[in-house]
Amino acid sequence: MVVGQTLSIDNFVVSSCGTTRRVEDLKVHLKEYKQLDGSSKMLVSRVGDGSIITRFDKTPLPRSRGDVVCPHFLELKWATGCPYSCAWCYLQGTFRFLEYGKKPRPKDFSRVEQHLQAFFKGDGVRPELLNSGELSDSMITENRVRPFSSFVMDLFQSQNLHRILFVTKSPQIGNLLERADSKKAIVSFSLNAEPVARRWEKAPSVRERIEAAGLLKDAGFQVRIRIDPMVPVDGWRKAYDGLLELVFSRLTPDRITAGSLRGLQSTINNAKDRSWTVYLEEQSNWGKKVAEQTRKEMYLHVFSTLKGAYGFRRVAMCKETIGMWRELGMDYRKIKCNCIM
Repeated sequence: MVVGQTLSIDNFVVSSCGTTRRVEDLKVHLKEYKQLDGSSKMLVSRVGDGSIITRFDKTPLPRSRGDVVCPHFLELKWATGCPYSCAWCYLQGTFRFLEYGKKPRPKDFSRVEQHLQAFFKGDGVRPELLNSGELSDSMITENRVRPFSSFVMDLFQSQNLHRILFVTKSPQIGNLLERADSKKAIVSFSLNAEPVARRWEKAPSVRERIEAAGLLKDAGFQVRIRIDPMVPVDGWRKAYDGLLELVFSRLTPDRITAGSLRGLQSTINNAKDRSWTVYLEEQSNWGKKVAEQTRKEMYLHVFSTLKGAYGFRRVAMCKETIGMWRELGMDYRKIKCNCIM
């Protein structure tokens, strides 16, 4: 067994450095959550201290027109940071107090396994989609001897209730393509119009990401697309039409979630390139946003193009206000967005 590897033996997790931990020592905490549709559900709030598995519940239940809609999803915090340098990345603010900032840092896989095994064995746990890409790009270790995707897919293969969500800008999906258990995972690619990506995203090209998404779709994976953040640059209609043409010429996604440019104050304060902030004109309870009328025009154009040109209707918006959902005639209480099952 290589250093750092773990073995699961019944209800124990044994690491190669000799430590043994009981899975039962980690408590799975449940909490009643009010849902967007008005119902209540008893859901996992965290496992143990919440350092690995916790519910993202930072967005309050929306009540007024300017409140943003965001279902409370479950995070798998296996790593922090990202190798890419997108100008508006919120990790710049999230990790502003850390010495290493947003430099990619995977956590000890034995701890991740311990928390996942406790979660899998927890009583009263409903089927969940665990988001592995909220605090890090999900594919930051794919070139290592022990890539995260292979490690975590082995664990999810041992149960039949939950699924793992990979969120990425990376085309390095070779390890996933080797899997025979594609139904245990959903892969979401963040995309943008090429002029926007070239200006503000220091990441693999949009075309590389789309080809990777197509290969995974061909292999039987459920593939989602995030068009986020949309930016109203000059000629944005043509630019986003071009993005949709690139996507649908290669694959039909299972779900598309769109979002407009937004910035928390902590992100803006810590961004090295703030040129994108000139598009931010309004306040919400989730930072500054593009003007409402402009956002409305962008969503209407993209959603109508998806419906008219591609017959595609499985759409939602990310961290958008109740007012915008109503303006578009969409019911936020029935949201099916990127981070939920």
